[in-house]
Amino acid sequence: MLSLQRSKFSLTRGTTYLNCAYMSPLLKSVEKAGIKGMLRKRSPFQVSPTDFFTETDTLRSEYARLIGVRDPKRIVVIPSVSYGMATVAKNVKISAGDNIVVAGEQFPSNYYPWKKLCDECHGHIKTVNAPDVTARGRVWNELILDAIDKKTKMVALGHVHWADGTKFQLEQIRQRTRDVGALLVIDGTQSIGALPFDVNTIQPDALICGGYKWLLGPYSIGLAYYGEYFSDGKPLEENWINRLDSENFAGLVSYQSQYQPGALRYEVGEHSNFILVPMMLAAVRQLLQWGPENIQGYCEYVSKEAITKLRSHGFWIEDAQYRGHHLFGVRIAKHHDLEKIKQNLAKAKISVSVRGNAIRVSPHLYNTAQEMMQLVAALTR
Repeated sequence: MLSLQRSKFSLTRGTTYLNCAYMSPLLKSVEKAGIKGMLRKRSPFQVSPTDFFTETDTLRSEYARLIGVRDPKRIVVIPSVSYGMATVAKNVKISAGDNIVVAGEQFPSNYYPWKKLCDECHGHIKTVNAPDVTARGRVWNELILDAIDKKTKMVALGHVHWADGTKFQLEQIRQRTRDVGALLVIDGTQSIGALPFDVNTIQPDALICGGYKWLLGPYSIGLAYYGEYFSDGKPLEENWINRLDSENFAGLVSYQSQYQPGALRYEVGEHSNFILVPMMLAAVRQLLQWGPENIQGYCEYVSKEAITKLRSHGFWIEDAQYRGHHLFGVRIAKHHDLEKIKQNLAKAKISVSVRGNAIRVSPHLYNTAQEMMQLVAALTR
């Protein structure tokens, strides 16, 4: 099992940060890469035409290793999840009466594009809300499977729910979408980097991921995988660098109708970001060294005793089979005072998030079992 990795981060002493699902702290190596990138702009004459391509190529290759993609050209650099989802929406055809299946209280960037698409094409969103039962995760997955029918054109989900870490059984959902000819689009922002994900196993049509949470990267950069369905689609923008032979700066005035191969037509303009790309690359390389499966194991280890204690005090936490170990919701009972709990957390300098009636806890390799017990003390005081 991995050991404590707090020394690789610059976290403030005296605080307990259990909120990676909100935003990750920067690794020291990522911070160093960003500073180096900024200093590079001092001397632009040292930036060659090949520099516009080499680092993004390397980032694609390393990220491909992280999620099990054979062809790195299926991966593109994007500025945000909403950008990646808008690309999907531009290339999905639905007709009147068709539906798109989503989970209840899904993150807005994985809802608004589909709502607009359905409004424009007279389709409808089929929202599957979480059931109010003890076996919540299992039943929720069953309800999602039941909601997919012959009129379903797309299922859009996270690997885990952003608010409480409920894990969706993507392999079963993928099989059901194949049965009806529907697309599977995954928002991996709250899972990729901390929860194992293999594109070859799950075979999503698109996997969109923001970089500033579990990928441990900076804000305003993300990574997207687009499968074969999107090979000949329309990008959101027409920029020079996504065209064939754009490496030849002298020939840019000879306009090119063809795009770069794979999914590279979907990359954002100016994706050769000389600050954010090396930061994202440093983060992905560290994650490859650690391994998402080992991060899951560590998070399970440090939170196991705390979860047992919280359950004994009447808090409800999903069974391990149906949630992430890196992100889980602690749901309060009727006798708990949420406002008092918030005050206790602030007084103890413990950072978590509150989403609905769930206290979202999201540890990482910089946390300890002792810190998790400090959380228990604050919640049960």
